[in-house]
Amino acid sequence: MTDTKQDYGWDPSMGTSLYDKIRQDMKTAMVKKDTLVRDTMRLIIGAFPTLTVNITLESGKKTTRVKTPEEITDDDLCNIIRKFIKSEKTVLEHKNETSSDYLELLNAYLPRMATPEEIEQWIRDHVDFENLNSPMQAMGTVMKHFGKQADGNQVKEVLKNFTP
Repeated sequence: MTDTKQDYGWDPSMGTSLYDKIRQDMKTAMVKKDTLVRDTMRLIIGAFPTLTVNITLESGKKTTRVKTPEEITDDDLCNIIRKFIKSEKTVLEHKNETSSDYLELLNAYLPRMATPEEIEQWIRDHVDFENLNSPMQAMGTVMKHFGKQADGNQVKEVLKNFTP
């Protein structure tokens, strides 16, 4: 990958929505003729119609409508990107590869994941093992705190090797 890493990507601290950043990066990629980024942004934007809102018609019938750009949240877009990452990992697995420029680019648009050290530190600071039979019983509490910023398998591994 060229200098794409510095030019593209998103972080919640940027002060711009993920929606705006994706559109902005697509324009930049088109100007720079960066086909990987342009095509990836188009793929993400192409998935916007899957984001819907439930509505009830005057007749009482329930249906859905596509979300307007103002209604699309960062979480919605992160979920779309996670689906693309999951499918890319499956493709790479079949090719016996571990990474690709496409995968790295997609990851640049997700919030940073918690490291095992951060997870372990949070467990030490916030989990009381007095009332638990095994460290694994803290799994729900830890996942509730970290949400999608921690991989469940990673948390499980940290808890398995955890010594209070």
